[in-house]
Amino acid sequence: MTDYVFSPAPQPSLPVVGHEARYPVRRIYCVGRNYADHAREMGHDPDREPPFFFMKPASTIAQAGEPVTYPPQCEDLHYEGELVVALGAGGQNLTPEAAEAAIYGYAVGNDLTRRDMQAEAKSLRRPWALSKGFDGSAVIGPIHPFSKTGALTKGRITSHVGDELRQDGDLAQMIWSVTEVIVALSQTITLAPGDLIMTGTPAGVGALNRGDVVAVEIAGLGRIETPIV
Repeated sequence: MTDYVFSPAPQPSLPVVGHEARYPVRRIYCVGRNYADHAREMGHDPDREPPFFFMKPASTIAQAGEPVTYPPQCEDLHYEGELVVALGAGGQNLTPEAAEAAIYGYAVGNDLTRRDMQAEAKSLRRPWALSKGFDGSAVIGPIHPFSKTGALTKGRITSHVGDELRQDGDLAQMIWSVTEVIVALSQTITLAPGDLIMTGTPAGVGALNRGDVVAVEIAGLGRIETPIV
């Protein structure tokens, strides 16, 4: 048995619909600008960019319904409703067939972002990891096994702040499909069971304030709510 100088952090995990056992999270990858309308609202040309990725620590996960504290050094916190893909297998340089076979399931997610910090970092050509990787920034709901859902290639995705509809898109609007995203990512790193991929957000991102409740819903996967405190 390994001895440590202090107790290791608990293993981050997510509930799985229909199972008592939980899904252990290894890493969280995120796809940038994977919906053309969102790329345009952020001032970019969606037709000229291959997929690019950034990461959130697994420790940033907030469960569905868990309050998230408005982060420090931020005056412009944004929601980004997203489909999350959970991998049950991995590998490098995956074929499309192997990429689809690697999917364990799907979940509803919200990629919370310190937009002002991100914008400043971009303007100074500095890394913007801390604008994405703060405590509670990866809001992820229960995982729905692929065996129950099948491959998700379309379906309405919405975000509400309170009763106001803010985002209204469809998974079919992704520039890069889930399978293509997995294939592209596997060309850069070796994927493994426990890896999550947040697949990008449609247009309509915007600000959150303390006291808001933001809800993200995807057809067939249900709805998650997050109070901002």
